[in-house]
Amino acid sequence: MKLTATAALCLGLGLMPTAVLANEPTEKDAIAMCERGAALIKAKGKDEMMKRINAKDPDFVQGALYIDIRDIKTGIVLAHPYNPSIVGKDLTDVPDANGKKYRREIIELAAARGKGWVDYQYKNPTSGKIEPKTTYILRVEDVVLEAGIYKK
Repeated sequence: MKLTATAALCLGLGLMPTAVLANEPTEKDAIAMCERGAALIKAKGKDEMMKRINAKDPDFVQGALYIDIRDIKTGIVLAHPYNPSIVGKDLTDVPDANGKKYRREIIELAAARGKGWVDYQYKNPTSGKIEPKTTYILRVEDVVLEAGIYKK
């Protein structure tokens, strides 16, 4: 494992941050994953992106951090690595556990600004529990890439 000087110092002092120990994904990781997805779509098209998501390509699926993709016009989920039962469905107005219609917010934010963050509750694939999540969304042509991290 490659350590930064700060992480090595913290480790030596017994002060290693939880995120480093647990290798928890960060907001930067979610943004970077979406940007990799955008580059792939621009180079090879959204069909290739959907194939990679469905195949759980490690560039786009890393435990609790993963990309899913939806059509910006219809709200239909085009690919999801952990929940294939929602692919092909428009869940735009289905709320989270707290009643928030976060998918509508994702589509509206993508249409208005092209990128940003949306907070909601979602089932964490690694814990199996409903947890607070923040998701980075990035519009690429007529689709929205979504990569989120679970808040602790």
